[in-house]
Amino acid sequence: MDTLQLVVVGTIVGSVIGLGAMGLTLTYGILKFANFAHGDLLTLAMFLAFAVVSDLGWAGPSMPWFSFGWGMLGGVVVAVLGLAAFSLAADRLVFRPLRSRGSAVITMAIASLGLAIMIRAVIQIAWGSGPLRYTTGINRANDYFGLKVKPDQILIVALTAVVAVGLYLLLHRTRLGKAMRATADNPELAEVSGIDTERIRQATWAIGGALTAIAGVMLAVQTQLRFDAGFNLLLPMFAATILGGIGSPWGALVGGLVVGISQELSTQWIDTGFKPAVPFAILIVMLLARPRGLFGSTV
Repeated sequence: MDTLQLVVVGTIVGSVIGLGAMGLTLTYGILKFANFAHGDLLTLAMFLAFAVVSDLGWAGPSMPWFSFGWGMLGGVVVAVLGLAAFSLAADRLVFRPLRSRGSAVITMAIASLGLAIMIRAVIQIAWGSGPLRYTTGINRANDYFGLKVKPDQILIVALTAVVAVGLYLLLHRTRLGKAMRATADNPELAEVSGIDTERIRQATWAIGGALTAIAGVMLAVQTQLRFDAGFNLLLPMFAATILGGIGSPWGALVGGLVVGISQELSTQWIDTGFKPAVPFAILIVMLLARPRGLFGSTV
């Protein structure tokens, strides 16, 4: 039963990692550079929601079963819209000028690293360096056949599944999604075919920002708000992205689950302080055995 409990905890952690990795792999697949600001964008989203439910005092009455109030719905909306807008602004002011100059991929990556440091500093100035929470209430775990699971954690897994299905339908059942996949496969050919690739890049930033915002809020619900929460999750998200296959959102979700479950199960044999290294050991083996990852293209 202890093993099964660890699998449940790993699934919850992996859902957050996978949700964040879906946004990361989506932007990489179309924009073709590693966005090192992704983790700090995730942190920014959780604090945007915090500004609504705590700073503005819009927590609202308590929701049945969950640890937070109805105001959290408004917080999520503000986080999604705010991060989508911020991502578009970052592209317009930073990344688009670099693209127009034909800057190398490494230049784009370094620019994103600078953006990450700036976001982290602003968050520390605005909210401090100490840990915060959306609510001081206690969300007690329920017993399901001997497994302890909180309602908040059930929500995290369910919401991740809904978002994954929604993203799949977007990419495969809409004109925008087909244009995004065409741009990811061959941007030059897509542009010649009449696709406005610049508009597709903007849509990618907005959608990726929305996915990242949801992941950020869910991470804060599961743990707590810290200025470096997203930064600490950045490497696991990259591991999930590469493990699942770069450019494959559903592969990123599976990779996130593998990362989360493997590091929690490892605590049966190793000290908990070493568990972050386990996913990277799996990643190295995967790269040697299958460089394409589980579902994606060559790394």
